[in-house]
Amino acid sequence: MRLTDFWQRLEEAFGPGYAVSVASDQVLAQLGGRTVEQALAAGEETHVVWRAVCAAYPDRVPTRLR
Repeated sequence: MRLTDFWQRLEEAFGPGYAVSVASDQVLAQLGGRTVEQALAAGEETHVVWRAVCAAYPDRVPTRLR
């Protein structure tokens, strides 16, 4: 998954304003206790980060975006 696709999906699932907050403020256990931004900056694959977001917010991410 390209990084632009990742951000588009995140914004579609959470809305533009809240997506930024989810990426910068929410620490996810599936990412080793890092935020989305920290995991991406550390070189984590975008599809791995996206799966972690989907697992952390199963009610928020629509099935078509998974």
